[in-house]
Amino acid sequence: MTDRTGRVQIDLFSTLDGVMQAPGGPDEDPSGGFAYGGWQAPLEDDVVGERVIAGIRGMDALLLGRRTYDIFAAYWPRFDADGPVGEIARIFNAVPKYVATRGAPDLPWENSHRLGDDLPAEIARLRTDHADVHVVGSIDFARTLVAEGLFDVLNLWMYPIVLGAGKRLFPAEGGAHGLTLLEPPVAGSAGAIALRYGPGEPVRTGGMT
Repeated sequence: MTDRTGRVQIDLFSTLDGVMQAPGGPDEDPSGGFAYGGWQAPLEDDVVGERVIAGIRGMDALLLGRRTYDIFAAYWPRFDADGPVGEIARIFNAVPKYVATRGAPDLPWENSHRLGDDLPAEIARLRTDHADVHVVGSIDFARTLVAEGLFDVLNLWMYPIVLGAGKRLFPAEGGAHGLTLLEPPVAGSAGAIALRYGPGEPVRTGGMT
C-alpha cells in the first residue's frame, strides 16, 4: 500500500444497541421490515450537529456504498435551501463521489465514479488523491472497510435509544476487531455521545487477576 497522504473517515449514527439503519427518515431504508426509520430526528443534538458540519466542511470526496449512493443521488441534487442543510447539499454536490458497486451501473449524480474492484488499491489511491474522504452511512460497505482495516477514523455518534432490531456495523456473526480511541468522548445536551476511533490491535484475552 502506498504512503497515506490523506485519510478515510467513516461517519455513522448508532443506537445504544448498535442499530445504524435508516436514521434519517422513514423511507431511507425499510429493508427487513425496519419500522423505525428516522429515529435520529427526535434526538437532535447540538454537539452532533456541530461535529457533523465541521467534518463535511473539511471533506474533499465522498465514498459510498451503492444503496446510500442511490438515496443521496435522489435527494441532494434537488435540494436547494439556505442554512446548514443547504451547505451540506452544496458540498455533497460539488465533491467527487466514489461508489462501491458491482458491474457498470448508471451513476447519474454529477462527478460520480465507480470504485475499482481491488479495494485496498483503490483506498490507497483515494488517500493519494484526496486529503479527507468521508464514508457516510453505507453500513455494509463500512463493515468491510473496518474488517480489513481500510479506514483511518471511525466517527461514531451514539444515541440514548434502543431499537432491538436493524442493521449493525458489528453484527453477531461478525469477526473480532480491536479499535483505538483517538480522543476523549464528547457528550451533547440531548444525550448523544461522539466517539472517534482508529484501527486497533487484534483482540486479546486475559484474566483480571
